Amino acid sequence: MGSLSIWHWLIIAVVFVMFFGAKRMPDAARSLGRSLRIFKSEVSQMQNEGNAPAGGAQAQQPAPQLPAAQQSPQAAEPRTEQKSV
Repeated sequence: MGSLSIWHWLIIAVVFVMFFGAKRMPDAARSLGRSLRIFKSEVSQMQNEGNAPAGGAQAQQPAPQLPAAQQSPQAAEPRTEQKSV
């Protein structure tokens, strides 16, 4: 009772042919195949991103801080704005 018999599938096929016509069925099937391929690639891409380390593979890491002795003299001094008169 829960499964579809051959008669159910035949009725469904006849309804599709009536809606789309015999000429448009190959185009509809081709479009469905393309959509399924795109869907599969998106799902696999999401799964690959889910397996990436925490923070994601594209997350940028902060630049390492250099000790004060290795920094340039300009970086060690605080910047002050000079106003022109």
